[in-house]
Amino acid sequence: MTTVTGLFDDYQDASDAVSELEAIGVPRDDISIVANNSDNWYRQDETSEAGEDAAAGAGLGALVGGAGGLLTGLGIMAIPGVGPVVAAGWLAATAVGAVGGAVVGGAAGGIVGALTESGVSERDAHVYAEGVRRGGSLVTANVDDRLTGEAERILRGERSVNLDERRSAYESGGWTGFDATAEPYDDIEAERDRVRRTTPL
Repeated sequence: MTTVTGLFDDYQDASDAVSELEAIGVPRDDISIVANNSDNWYRQDETSEAGEDAAAGAGLGALVGGAGGLLTGLGIMAIPGVGPVVAAGWLAATAVGAVGGAVVGGAAGGIVGALTESGVSERDAHVYAEGVRRGGSLVTANVDDRLTGEAERILRGERSVNLDERRSAYESGGWTGFDATAEPYDDIEAERDRVRRTTPL
């Protein structure tokens, strides 16, 4: 088994990637998604077409994942340093230390710890975590070795963030690594960051 991870600036692209992973044969319980929810685009406490579309679009529904076979459905959680996220799957359960669907205190290592435990390098894990903090969506999958090439094409293709370029962009602004004790970005800060990255000098 190999862990393949992709960061997306747009939730819909992340959602489409999940569907494509399922289509090539990656089991649902081997896929995890963590998407920033600082602007409250997904609200768990209300039934609406938008909420239903978000749940259906993720292609995950209720999943069994994480340590001890935790049941983790698409829902709102809080990750230290990241803030509110819409999440489902084994990575989300590990990152927030969920037990029976409830969040208990801080995570055991938080999102960086969850990623490194799954085989992602610590250097890359910091960029992935910061990407979610700044408004992105992270998809991680444990895939059979025979599917690794296709999974990498899906999660590291043109719709996803180029990790080296994003790391350089963060570092040019003085960033040195993800800080779980830092204040999470709100939706205004996330949008300002996006504009800074996409506006030519």
